[in-house]
Amino acid sequence: MVRPIYLYGNPVLKEKAKPIHKDYPELSKLLQDMYDTMYFAKGVGLAAPQIGLSIRLFVIDTTPFYEEGLKKDNALKRVFINPELIEEYGPEWSFEEGCLSIPKLNAEVDRTTHIKLKYQDEHFNTRIEEFDEINARVIQHEYDHIEGILFIQKIKPLKRQLLNGKLNKIQKGICDVKYPVFVFPGKR
Repeated sequence: MVRPIYLYGNPVLKEKAKPIHKDYPELSKLLQDMYDTMYFAKGVGLAAPQIGLSIRLFVIDTTPFYEEGLKKDNALKRVFINPELIEEYGPEWSFEEGCLSIPKLNAEVDRTTHIKLKYQDEHFNTRIEEFDEINARVIQHEYDHIEGILFIQKIKPLKRQLLNGKLNKIQKGICDVKYPVFVFPGKR
């Protein structure tokens, strides 16, 4: 089921999310809904706060970044539960990011090329893995969501100031998207 995506300005997007446990109700349905929502909105990642749940959970599928290249084996489809960022390393590189909660607004964000992450998979098996390049970037972006951080907080202040008009419209629900959205009632 495709769920509405919470737009910029909703307080749930600023909260540090809480851990979840094995007995989380209907987790498999939630994961399927998150993938359905992400694919419907043509995203490559979706964090639980983006659908109104302040829990430490996100899904990614970086296949669209690799479809036209030769490195299809590098594409990553994965569930991350209760992730802990252990290390960010490597040179920083700039890349234009966007966000389903901040539609049609992209900006250059600097992030490191590599990360080391501890997390649980959908079966609550604990893993520690290293990720690089675009996979690391998408994970960092989604990890920021469960920490209550949006990518626009990582762009240069002058650029962000130039985007304020667009951000104000988005938080009022003034955006043309093909997926369902939820606007925080206090922001209309």
